[in-house]
Amino acid sequence: MTVSSPPRFALLRRLTPDFFTSALMLAMVAATFWPAAGETARVLGHVTTVAIGALFFLHGAKLSGAAVKAGFTHWRLHLLVLACTFVMFPLLGLLLKPLALSLLTPELYLGILFLCALPSTLQSSIAFTALARGNVAAAVCAASASNFIGIFLTPVLVGALLMHGAAGQASSLDAIISFAQLLLLPFVAGQFARRWIGPWVDRHKNTLRYVDQSSILLVVYGAFSEAVGQGLWQKLTPGTLVNLALFSCVLLALAMGATILVSRRLGFSREDQIAIVFCGSKKSMASGVPMAKVLFATSSLGVLIVPLMVFHQIQLMVCAVLAQHYGKRFD
Repeated sequence: MTVSSPPRFALLRRLTPDFFTSALMLAMVAATFWPAAGETARVLGHVTTVAIGALFFLHGAKLSGAAVKAGFTHWRLHLLVLACTFVMFPLLGLLLKPLALSLLTPELYLGILFLCALPSTLQSSIAFTALARGNVAAAVCAASASNFIGIFLTPVLVGALLMHGAAGQASSLDAIISFAQLLLLPFVAGQFARRWIGPWVDRHKNTLRYVDQSSILLVVYGAFSEAVGQGLWQKLTPGTLVNLALFSCVLLALAMGATILVSRRLGFSREDQIAIVFCGSKKSMASGVPMAKVLFATSSLGVLIVPLMVFHQIQLMVCAVLAQHYGKRFD
């Protein structure tokens, strides 16, 4: 009994919402009862813009040139992860449209399409790969490549998917230009500055994580403040949220099943398969929420990011169980 208890408690901790998820919920509650309005909302918008620029500057500074170069030595794995992230997910989003519209509102379905266009997670993909005893070096390269390419590819995919999903909802040229100015330029600047600040950034990764989280919390609070005034909670009933969670489970199950099947059929080693599954089936909230802030009007932002927030928590819980399963099979 004493031998099996620690793993069980460790798994339970991974299945419960973490501090950041709890903070997101508190931001939603705060926006519901004390929404930002008037001059406060205007100032919050400027602060959020600066915070997002800082976030993507640090994303650029964190990306090691050595990791990018190492990725070319395992190009088959990285191409498969990119295909899963930027081809498989969008196709699933389109193929599941009848199911989505039978369960969700059209606005939430657009949020699903936006979710499907996002890059993979970085920190959690690597952490789960390590826990499952997979190829951690490959996971670092694959997740880094996904985030880098997502800077360029996500706005293009969003425009294409939303034009297919609903007329008039596609990203305009102005949104693409804003995306480049507010996200791409800081990212490139961070890459350029890495030669001077890279060692400092590497030493303070845990501390700088709070910049990521603070930026997301600001966007969520501002978006939900606007959305609450437009009847958000009339659109997001408890039944709708349950349906969204069920749909997210279906989407994640199909994505994970496809990555497992394809990686096996292509003859990857067990360690590589683990890296492919955890990098190719996950979506980044750290990149997604700031991207949504730039690509969408504030009036629709609150509803559009809800699917990402729900999917994010579900993917963490499912990956925690799967990583434990993989890790035990090595014992």
